[in-house]
Amino acid sequence: MESIHYIGLLIGACTFLVIGMFHPLVIKAEYHLGTRCWWWFLLAGLVLIVASAVVENVFLSSVLGVTAFSCLWSILEVFQQQERVRKGWFPRNPRRTYPWDKDNDKDKE
Repeated sequence: MESIHYIGLLIGACTFLVIGMFHPLVIKAEYHLGTRCWWWFLLAGLVLIVASAVVENVFLSSVLGVTAFSCLWSILEVFQQQERVRKGWFPRNPRRTYPWDKDNDKDKE
């Protein structure tokens, strides 16, 4: 073995970091913006897919691709995060109204 190639390990580490960054990002986005932020994740994902396809550097293209698909996965996670808030597993934003608040208002009438 003449040399060790570290690019796979670097891509793996970057993937771990990107996924780790998206967890709190989804929580904060849902807290402050609600589910209406899903299209930001869609737009970012599509832009990053195109960027990943045109970048020639394998490392950068891989990291852009991982970030792109993390953005797309976050669309689902934002809606699931709202459900976790409804269940009380995460704090709700007191300055926002939630879809289930409207259901409670109808019950009071």
